[in-house]
Amino acid sequence: MTPDAAVEHLCPVPHIPEAVAAVRRRARAVLAGWSLPPDTADDALLVISELVTNAVTHARPPAVLRLARTQVHGHRALRIEVTDAGPASHGQRPSDLQPEEHGRGIPIVAALSARHGVRSHCGGVTHWADIETS
Repeated sequence: MTPDAAVEHLCPVPHIPEAVAAVRRRARAVLAGWSLPPDTADDALLVISELVTNAVTHARPPAVLRLARTQVHGHRALRIEVTDAGPASHGQRPSDLQPEEHGRGIPIVAALSARHGVRSHCGGVTHWADIETS
């Protein structure tokens, strides 16, 4: 991590299915600028995709992705956060998705991250994950 490199990046998440690919492309560029190891960047991009997909599919807008390089328990980590306005009302689930295509996101996040969780606050809900980078 160079002293002058940014340690945080915010990216608005449009509430459309195409947002996932667009946000992933933007995050890939940010992570490349932070010189993360390729395997770590790949894991981070998958976690980002899952959290952004959940926000677009299951939550109310607006949503924002926050990436931050941090120190957690003495280790360098990448904090990934997606904040949204909270759960969408029932019935807003896209009807073109099959039931077997749902429910895998959080287990994937858990498998790839050192820690993950959910934080509720007055502005909505933040889903977060930490991926160790050293």
